[in-house]
Amino acid sequence: MSLNNQQERLGAAWICGFTDGEGCFSVSIIRNSTTSSGWQVFPEFVVTQGEKSRKALEFMREYFDCGQIYINRRRDNHNEHLLRYCVRSQQGLREKIVPFFLKNQLRTEKSKDFQKFVEILKLMEQRRHLQKNGLKRIAKIIQTMNRKVSSRFLESSETKRRAPIRSGKI
Repeated sequence: MSLNNQQERLGAAWICGFTDGEGCFSVSIIRNSTTSSGWQVFPEFVVTQGEKSRKALEFMREYFDCGQIYINRRRDNHNEHLLRYCVRSQQGLREKIVPFFLKNQLRTEKSKDFQKFVEILKLMEQRRHLQKNGLKRIAKIIQTMNRKVSSRFLESSETKRRAPIRSGKI
């Protein structure tokens, strides 16, 4: 095996392990008055680390050749700021992040969130997020991911008034 292939495998294994511990596949539905439905689906891949571990996030940024590193300045009792490596562009998610994690499997329960993340990206690619039923379906998937927080989209009085949710049907 060539040195480049070995480094590639080691880098991929490291990224999977790091993501299992510090990463997140998340999707939010946020209000956006510039969209026809008034809602926007916002998928992102995020890895969080303290500022002292910036090089780890820079490695991921360089490896995937997409995304940005953002700083969350802390004003509390923590000794360092928090950094977030985020990939938000649909192109970066579809062309780099998803193929990588399809090829390099996660080992924790996070793999289930990844599968749901991929399902939502496929629905978005089919433009289902632009329809009420598609938004409801995405919101229900989101509720089963990560912290299982109720979707503001599903709880919105506007949504309830405009498009009542029927039990058992999405």
